[in-house]
Amino acid sequence: MKIGSLFPVFVKKYFKGLVTALVTKIDDKKGEPEYFYKALFKKKYEPTLKFESLIGRGSISAADVVAVDSPLPLKKRDSISKSEGDIPKMGMKLSLRESEMNNIDTMIALDSGGTSTKEVVKLLFGDVKKCIHGIHARLEILALQALSTGTISITSENNTGTTNRLEFAIPSANRGGASVKWETSATAKPLDDIEAIQTKARKKGDKLKYILMSPTSFNQFKKTAQVLERYAAYLNLAGSNTIVPSLSKANMFMLEDYGMQIVIVDSSVQIEKNGKKTAITPWEEGKVTLLNSMEVGDLAYGTCAEERRPVAGVVYEKADDIMLLSKFSTNEPLAEFTSVQSYALPVLNDVESIYQLNTLKTTWA
Repeated sequence: MKIGSLFPVFVKKYFKGLVTALVTKIDDKKGEPEYFYKALFKKKYEPTLKFESLIGRGSISAADVVAVDSPLPLKKRDSISKSEGDIPKMGMKLSLRESEMNNIDTMIALDSGGTSTKEVVKLLFGDVKKCIHGIHARLEILALQALSTGTISITSENNTGTTNRLEFAIPSANRGGASVKWETSATAKPLDDIEAIQTKARKKGDKLKYILMSPTSFNQFKKTAQVLERYAAYLNLAGSNTIVPSLSKANMFMLEDYGMQIVIVDSSVQIEKNGKKTAITPWEEGKVTLLNSMEVGDLAYGTCAEERRPVAGVVYEKADDIMLLSKFSTNEPLAEFTSVQSYALPVLNDVESIYQLNTLKTTWA
């Protein structure tokens, strides 16, 4: 059973401050890993632990010109449908080995002047950082899966625990394949592919502004003959001279010709299965997503049961609103634990305004 920390003086003095400082460093990107999802999903508290994904569009119709003293015409209100579900629980815990606790006890006993305090704090609270980043890493996986494929897939390969699948209702008409695979640099037409989607979106009232893709997809994009020719024309190069554009240079002519900006999604996170760590890239390779806004949905989150019913002796701290951290120990076996738990899920909204392209195939699937 859970009992109080074996190091109560240090927990009382340092736990809260270290959690606050770490959250601030992550938000300010001060030497900590950056999480792409944090810029895309706005936190939304859901007390019932249920999420809603709004599917309908909020289109705007022009007002009518009417004669003085005549009644105003009644317009049709947009129909908004939604998909619903349960916000999943996620979490992890880490423990100090007996040898590490012995080292801490030794440093505390021999440290009459306080010179070892920094090392004691580092050993005792190092797992706090791992726990906070662990939740962010899982949310990064879920968010980038959703945005690149329209689906969240929790499998036995990428998760220890439950398996689940959640599909957001991105219309099939908003998805397609490349006219020619982008890896075929001589004949691929990525600009034509993007323009075709832009034209389709414009007819539905969507003005696309952002094109999200992986570094590999961008490298294929910028080396195609069509892009090289367009960039050469932008630079007014003579003859058959070409230059491979950088991201910033490519965006110069993309903004000029299409009013769109390419955004590279370069995110890699580690998962651990059976004690083995593996790096994965959550953004599915070859998928390109086109958006009218970089705010794509909600980070739905709720309150953990243990926050409402705290265990006596356990010390708790909240992190970034969405995480509940705790410090505690057990006596059989004797161990000191740091744990984190969270109910959170990135949820796509207005999916009718999200468009997707598979650059590795000539069809979406």
